[in-house]
Amino acid sequence: MTETADVIVVGGGVQGASLAFHLARRGARVVVLERSTIAAGATGRSSGFVRMHYDLLLEARLAWTSFPYFTNWREIVGEGDPGFVQTGFLQLVPPRHEAALRANVALQREAGIRTEVVDRETVAKILTGAVLDDVEVAAHEPLSGYADPTGTAAGFLAAARKLGTRVLVGTRVGAVDVERGRVTGVTTDRGRLAAPIVVNAAGAWASELAAGVGLDVPIKPWRHDTAYFGLPEGQGSNLPVVIDHSREIYFRLEGHELLLVGLEIGSTVGGQPDDPMPGLGPTTVEQMVDRVCARLPWMAEGTFRTGHDGQDGITPDQRPIVGPAGPEGFFLDCGHSGTGFKTAPAMGASMAEWILDGRPSTVDITPFGLDRFAAGKLIIGEHPYDAIWR
Repeated sequence: MTETADVIVVGGGVQGASLAFHLARRGARVVVLERSTIAAGATGRSSGFVRMHYDLLLEARLAWTSFPYFTNWREIVGEGDPGFVQTGFLQLVPPRHEAALRANVALQREAGIRTEVVDRETVAKILTGAVLDDVEVAAHEPLSGYADPTGTAAGFLAAARKLGTRVLVGTRVGAVDVERGRVTGVTTDRGRLAAPIVVNAAGAWASELAAGVGLDVPIKPWRHDTAYFGLPEGQGSNLPVVIDHSREIYFRLEGHELLLVGLEIGSTVGGQPDDPMPGLGPTTVEQMVDRVCARLPWMAEGTFRTGHDGQDGITPDQRPIVGPAGPEGFFLDCGHSGTGFKTAPAMGASMAEWILDGRPSTVDITPFGLDRFAAGKLIIGEHPYDAIWR
């Protein structure tokens, strides 16, 4: 007997988990299919930033609308714990981007976001012991911080399960079934499931799944490097989350003894999502050390502990691809390009509205539709910075 549902979500990362929760809260019968384990892909290797600063106001709105979930999780979701830690956030840019940063902060403040432009002297007080000779101003978000991406996805799914959602891990989708231009379900390695709506939230595998219904979705696997360094004794206990475009790195605390560091250069774009992960080489670690020590000289006394690489699906404009596409009943929720964790709560709510009501209302995410690529209208921020991860 074929199992039936109202919506099948393919992908058990934080985006698929958030969508399942919001659909189930609206009364939809949902099945989530995950090829491996929950948060095994991009979510499990996310750095977990919870910040609002983007050079595109729409993404900043998504992050700001998502923010209350992290701070009021028990009241909104009710299951699990996202592990939010409020540290504050700094966006550092080279002097040539000072005007853009000021303009972006102004737009974000108009949208109600708690953010401000701070001068070098203020940055020095926030980022203790930093070398700031290449920083004139920065964006500061005092309420921001970081959270646990795996815990966030697990919490969303635990709440969705209580509302009747089924979550099937270790289940690979072989094909999305289509009859007369309409989705009818999926065929998996564990049998067939029937549903009039299928959502592609498959991360780096999203392009492959979409191709099965005749869609050319421009998503490529993108691989990035992250490492953990031991903090020197007595240093770093009050560090904010920092994105440092000047040094092409980002970093944040991990607990009380570690510093998470990520590179914004040297990433690999392309290949197949099932290709083996190469792991961090010594050159990558040396680049991280050089760059973080140039900003925080006291980290020269730190120690390398461990590192890993992660993978997500990246699009040509590094913005997500969402909404209906291809056969009737097929939806995309993919291409989040390494920044989808912090926006997942609002994206899930908006996608659920699009599926059930015919339009998103929490945040208007329609500009992220697939058709922008065929029209040659890639999304560019209102006041863009340099492209990263290329």
